[in-house]
Amino acid sequence: MKLHTLRPAKGAKKANVKRLGRGPGSGRGKTSGKGTKGQKARSGGKGKLRLIGMKRMIRRIPKKRGFTSLNAKNETVSLRAIVKVIKDAAVITPAVLAKHGLVSGPKADVKILAGGEIKKKLTVKGCKVTEGAKAMIEKAGGSVA
Repeated sequence: MKLHTLRPAKGAKKANVKRLGRGPGSGRGKTSGKGTKGQKARSGGKGKLRLIGMKRMIRRIPKKRGFTSLNAKNETVSLRAIVKVIKDAAVITPAVLAKHGLVSGPKADVKILAGGEIKKKLTVKGCKVTEGAKAMIEKAGGSVA
């Protein structure tokens, strides 16, 4: 095998049937089927499909707006929900609330809100409590630590 004997594989090369842009008598001459003037008549002037693809890609990327605080927000739980769900525990902690599915986890920052009526004596530990909720708990004979 020598360089002058190398040939492309059969079917790899295709004969160019029409010679475009070779004068008005050639059948595909003068404007070569591109109409007259304008962006689409110029070389490299048909970029529409590529642009549509880019737009789809840009739409897929989520917009980054505003800002996300690094400080975790308090998870709020009303006294009504606590009384309704927790019937046996006298000490209320984030772990107890998480066990009963009222907050996401045992280490969550919890704030207890006033709401509903409370008749049972409760002791709240490790939770933030609103003034109204604190008054209700203390009125029922409980305490907030």
